Amino acid sequence: MKSNQNKYVLLSCGIILIVACVCVGFALAGGLGVSLLWPFNLPPQEGDFQNTPTFQNPLEATPNDTQTSAPDLLSTPTLESDLPDEIAQTIAEIESQVIDLRGLRTDQSVAHALISREELKEMILEDYLADYDDEEAQQDVMVLSTVGLLPVGYDLKGLYQALYAEQVAGFYDSESKEIYIVQGEELGGSEKLTYAHEYTHALQDASYGFDEGLGYNEDACGQNSERCAAINALIEGDASITEILWFETYATRKDYRDLMQDFDNYETTILDSAPAFLASDLYFPYEYGYAFAQYLYEEGGFKAIDDAYENLPLSTEQILHPERYPVDVPLEVTLPDLSEILGGSWTLFDQNILGEWYTFLILNQGYEESYRLDMDLATIAAEGWGGDAYAFYINEATDEVTFILETHWDSTADAVEFKDAFERYARLRWEKSEENILDGTAWLGENTVSTLLQEGERTMWVISANRDLVESILTNLK
Repeated sequence: MKSNQNKYVLLSCGIILIVACVCVGFALAGGLGVSLLWPFNLPPQEGDFQNTPTFQNPLEATPNDTQTSAPDLLSTPTLESDLPDEIAQTIAEIESQVIDLRGLRTDQSVAHALISREELKEMILEDYLADYDDEEAQQDVMVLSTVGLLPVGYDLKGLYQALYAEQVAGFYDSESKEIYIVQGEELGGSEKLTYAHEYTHALQDASYGFDEGLGYNEDACGQNSERCAAINALIEGDASITEILWFETYATRKDYRDLMQDFDNYETTILDSAPAFLASDLYFPYEYGYAFAQYLYEEGGFKAIDDAYENLPLSTEQILHPERYPVDVPLEVTLPDLSEILGGSWTLFDQNILGEWYTFLILNQGYEESYRLDMDLATIAAEGWGGDAYAFYINEATDEVTFILETHWDSTADAVEFKDAFERYARLRWEKSEENILDGTAWLGENTVSTLLQEGERTMWVISANRDLVESILTNLK
């Protein structure tokens, strides 16, 4: 999906509390797969979409009485900052410790900046969201509301501004090679934990190259957002495991107390009020990326994680089901350009890959609770995903949206399973028409018509402004 997210390529947020990230990720979006904007929801609960394997929680570990001395490594970067000596020394120690634990090394120095919450707000308004104008935000809302994830007219830009200011704990900017940490009164346990996470990103970038090496950049993600969602999950999962190991190994009792105090005082007013799918997607690279990285770690330590950077995961399906990596490769699906079929007022706004994760979110995390399928049903319906392609067209003259999704499933049974789940979703969300469109039931929304067809292992879902457009689109896809 086209949005200002493309400007934030490779900025990652820090985790200050346990494994579930409590900040908004500066993840690039390119499309629905990494985002449908900037997804976030509450962390999955027990029995949710995927059971997250357990890893020793740093808050359950016995903290050290004193800080463990840093290992003497020739590869420890030279600090280039104007930080106070005590803080600079602490950061140098954390860098050496993370290098020792993670096994990645770099001769490059990393610039650091400790910023206040007010300075962060200024950065959000004057830099990160400056190019995201009201028209772009309105178009994004049109698209998201079409698939039921936002209400019409939602103030998306305002949410981003407030949510960033509330949730960001720190981030690594791969373009400038700088780490920013939002600091409290001191460099306490939360800030140290965040720095261990963000410095892991600096080591990953130096070792594998986010942009050119991994192809995790605006152009590549604009072509395949699903692949980038998987890469982002690997990057964040790796950094999450490393920060936990750092806390278990080096945190002092004071660090532990600081973290617990921050946890007790932590507020999520904006996050709690955010649309459900946004919160869910925020946690995806941290919850499921962590589970994926842990699966690899248990199989072969950091060597197995390093190997994943050489043989990258390609889909959210592989992240959600680590046992399917790397064998279960997503199918390539392409959609024809239907601009001429739709007519002169319609233009292609976005096209990319939805993926298993967003298929699940649409079924289970709709803005209106009344048309959400239950967790188990949505999970089973999405699990047989094999590959897809989606496209959004916008009619700027009428503010209408056309959504097209072609999905190929692992089997005909999986396609039928999804169709059955979709029928339940549609009955909750729309009114059933007395007349079918081709072989599919027509569903009537407010100024929209929707139909899903299933042919063998293939399903085609179309939402558009009227029956004739839906039928014309499906006829050209068959």
